[in-house]
Amino acid sequence: MTTVEHRVRARPAHPSGPTFLAYTPNGRQLVTAGSNNVVRVYTTGSDGEPTNLDDCQENNTALAATNDFFLTGSEDGTVCMYSLEHYTYEKMLIRCTLPIRDIALSPDGQWAAVASDELTVKIVNINDTYKVLYLREQPQPAKHLSFDPSGSYIAVSCTHGIVYVYTLSKEEPKLVREVDGLIKSLEIESESSSKAIWHPDGRAFAAPTVTKDIQVISFSDGERQRAFSGGHIGDITALAWSPNGALLLTAGSDKKILLWDTRSQKVVARYDYANVINAAWHSHENIVSFVTSDGELFIYENFLPHDIAPLLEKTLQPAPFIRDPLAETKGNAQKPSKYGQKAIIENRARRRGTPDTLDSILGPDEEDDNFVSDDDGAGYANRINGYGKRGNDHLDTIDDSDHKRRTSSWQPRLHHSFQPGSTPWRGKRRYLCVNLTGFIWTVDQDTHNTVTVEFYDREFRRDFHFTDPYMYDKACLNAIGTLFSCPPASGSPAMIFYRPHETWTSRADWRTQLPDGEDVTSISLSDSYIIVTTSEDYVRIFTLFGTPFRVYRQKSSPTVTCASWRDYVLTMGNGPVSADGSTKLLYTLENIRRDEVCQSEDTVAIPEGATVKSIFFSDQGDPCIYDTTGVLLILQHWRTSGQTKWVPVLDTKRLERLAGGKREETYWPVAVAQEKFHCIILKGGEQHPYFPKPLLSEFDLRIPLSSTKATVHEEGNLPDGQKLEESFARNSLLLSLLEDLVSSTNATHSQRTELAKREMEVDKALLQLLNVECREGEERGMKALELVGLMRDRNGKMVEAAGKVAGRYGRTVLQKKISELAERRLMSVEEEE
Repeated sequence: MTTVEHRVRARPAHPSGPTFLAYTPNGRQLVTAGSNNVVRVYTTGSDGEPTNLDDCQENNTALAATNDFFLTGSEDGTVCMYSLEHYTYEKMLIRCTLPIRDIALSPDGQWAAVASDELTVKIVNINDTYKVLYLREQPQPAKHLSFDPSGSYIAVSCTHGIVYVYTLSKEEPKLVREVDGLIKSLEIESESSSKAIWHPDGRAFAAPTVTKDIQVISFSDGERQRAFSGGHIGDITALAWSPNGALLLTAGSDKKILLWDTRSQKVVARYDYANVINAAWHSHENIVSFVTSDGELFIYENFLPHDIAPLLEKTLQPAPFIRDPLAETKGNAQKPSKYGQKAIIENRARRRGTPDTLDSILGPDEEDDNFVSDDDGAGYANRINGYGKRGNDHLDTIDDSDHKRRTSSWQPRLHHSFQPGSTPWRGKRRYLCVNLTGFIWTVDQDTHNTVTVEFYDREFRRDFHFTDPYMYDKACLNAIGTLFSCPPASGSPAMIFYRPHETWTSRADWRTQLPDGEDVTSISLSDSYIIVTTSEDYVRIFTLFGTPFRVYRQKSSPTVTCASWRDYVLTMGNGPVSADGSTKLLYTLENIRRDEVCQSEDTVAIPEGATVKSIFFSDQGDPCIYDTTGVLLILQHWRTSGQTKWVPVLDTKRLERLAGGKREETYWPVAVAQEKFHCIILKGGEQHPYFPKPLLSEFDLRIPLSSTKATVHEEGNLPDGQKLEESFARNSLLLSLLEDLVSSTNATHSQRTELAKREMEVDKALLQLLNVECREGEERGMKALELVGLMRDRNGKMVEAAGKVAGRYGRTVLQKKISELAERRLMSVEEEE
């Protein structure tokens, strides 16, 4: 840590008391306000006197600025707008009944969020002050406000020690997260800070804690990540990220300003300045300005020492996560959208450099032998241009990389590999497997992991727990065993580990290592085989006791995932590029024991822009997928090549529990069993289940046939006709799946009995529909006769019952035609015999 002895000159700006400052996004001007009625505007790089705006409000309590104007809030409850072009008063933006406490401007400068001693936070449109949004969920006044870099979310720090995060992407703001136990409860006028500041990459925010540390919180799940600790012995009074997120500046009541390295969370420089209450970074220069409670302003040029200054020259740096999702390119983790990059101040890019040319985008010509070099340091290579844009050489990773994509600016969007039933790391825990057999989860203990396997039926199987030095990251669980895999690490290759639940020998578990350089992308466990897909696009099949049974290279690549049931295995991979720039998802389904391919490189039916969230076999052995649009689909006629159809059996967005629009929840798929969809309900914008162990919920399968919004009765039920139509379609599908099973296998007596019952269910639904049509009137007779024609009716009893239904409603013509239909069927049966 460097202690900087050099002190800059203090500039008397305002009388003693609360003092505020704000840089314009382009960094050209610095605005200060205090307890008097004068606002000062300093020009960056000039030692001359500032421009003074007299006759402003007194007792200012908040300040925010754009390139064209700035806003001030005062104790009289007014927020006023002033022009930075003409240095004149423009208008009153809003008036509150109680003193203003904070103002935050959206990144586009179109909205101003205003916090006062009132309980409600108001977000006012700059151009039309009649457009106001309200944040009402917090029960105590807000002390601080901050927009995320995209302007889609806002964090509200309240006086009672809770941070509320709202989404602004909808017509009405909605509370999406409530973070308790993070910040300290403070008096509204306290100089100590509890502000939640967003990291420039938009994936996390940081805030001072009760223990005088700065804790980073992941926005996606609300989990605590890295912490900047051990620096201050007094309350934090100001904090700010550098424009690229590589550094964090904090000031405290202990008369110190500390500079932290974001990557290591270590203090890299210390400055001794007392009573600092607000600080701000320049948007693109090595300048930091701060004000004190004595009304003094410090403009500190060359703030970073020479050995630290290069950190400020880097491109956008990642937020300090314990396990950064950006670093996880395999498994269940997906790269989050870095919406925060766009919001980096546009003029951050205005360093010495030239605008992008065609050569800088496409890369050097092969024949130019790198003629243009950066030998004079003028910034011709790998630099941000004057329009606030970076070249495409930064897209490979978030860090600088030696390997740059220079020959192409476009790549197809791939479907990333994932392990069904597992979740990403959240804090130090994650689920490796969740299904109807039980749960497998792991806990990161820094030097090793601990794995717990828990069963639902504890009378049949006992839970077990073990220390995991191999860091298993994938697992499968069924009634006969548990399968694990770990990635390559520390020179050791990837490994597979299988542990059966029962054995009649002394040791039946086994391990096997994959070839060097080969990683596991997904694993699956059936009653007969173990399936492993790898980063080399191999499908490796083992018997349950470790004998390599088959190895082949998957045609569609890179591989995505796999699932298995008895002797069948389904593998998925990326196929050709579709019109929207993403690859098509292809699957292959084969019988391992018979070495027969049922379906080869067929397309997975998902809508544009969607992907598969999970894949599994139902309890009857039919392949199912659940996509990111919330639709569950089942594969029909999959045993016959070229005849498959992906049939939707449930659209979770159309569930009756969501019909009123009051609930916002998603569903994490687990299984399809007993004609029900088993899942975990996720609320509050969650994407994955977490601890404590969640309960499973189940929903009846329901094929989406018509809109429920326009047809639901007042009591919340669908009309009889629609229910029966859906029952007929669903039972027909289930009958088709059962017929395929019976005809393709050595069916048991119970399966054949179930087939007859399913046929009866289909005919029963048609008979009930016939009753509805007859009740509606004579004009529905043609549809009623059509329904009778759809009956399978092996023994003629259903058609006879249909005639009686028509007779009961006095539909004599229909009854006569049903009798004629029954006679024709009887004659055709006799002719066949």
